[in-house]
Amino acid sequence: MAPRKLAAGNWKMNGTLAALAEVEALAEAHPAPSCDVLICPPAILIHALSTRIAGRGIKVGGQDCHAKASGAHTGDLAAEQLADVGASHVILGHSERRADHGETSGAVAAKARAAHEAGLVAIICLGETEAERDAGQTLDVIAGQLAASLPEGATAANTVIAYEPVWAIGTGRTPSTEQIAEVHALLRADLSKTLTDGADVALLYGGSVKPSNAAEIFAIPHVNGALVGGASLKAADFGPIVAALSAA
Repeated sequence: MAPRKLAAGNWKMNGTLAALAEVEALAEAHPAPSCDVLICPPAILIHALSTRIAGRGIKVGGQDCHAKASGAHTGDLAAEQLADVGASHVILGHSERRADHGETSGAVAAKARAAHEAGLVAIICLGETEAERDAGQTLDVIAGQLAASLPEGATAANTVIAYEPVWAIGTGRTPSTEQIAEVHALLRADLSKTLTDGADVALLYGGSVKPSNAAEIFAIPHVNGALVGGASLKAADFGPIVAALSAA
């Protein structure tokens, strides 16, 4: 088994029902890509999207879930609820959640455990800040986040790891291929030591991925796909990224 290639789109707090036409256009333009394609819209759009693209080869995911299955947690969503409306994946520990909501790696691990129990694939995000990069702490930070964010029971079938340097998200800045390769090599080595099937866990890169740099990024060893933000909102932008990953 080799890591399954995945092009994942994170819509963040963007999109309305009208925007779902972009996903239909994507499915029409790329009816049989040789990679998995995933769109993670705001939670209120998950059911509508999963219904509209059923049977068209595109998966749907959430952007967060609670660590508990139910309870008095106003405004939160349980992993089982996401699965019930058509989600197959959920993004966890994105740097914006870690920064804006104070999520720790321990909290991310608890959420990932809940996702697994609900039958969802957990996309666990890791990334260093610009200050940490400049201080030469990147590998230590990433290794520490991985160790603390990975729950017991994680496997290549239920877990994806996404490396997103915080300083590259939405800034237009992209690390060098050498910098990306260094982190992905560390992730593969650590996962191979920690999990029996760690060599098969899909590793995504995220942070200003766009049509113009996708092919170069996908040529880097141990990069099995991308977690894409703004470029995933339009079929005309995300489609070339899907095509580049299919050809990689």
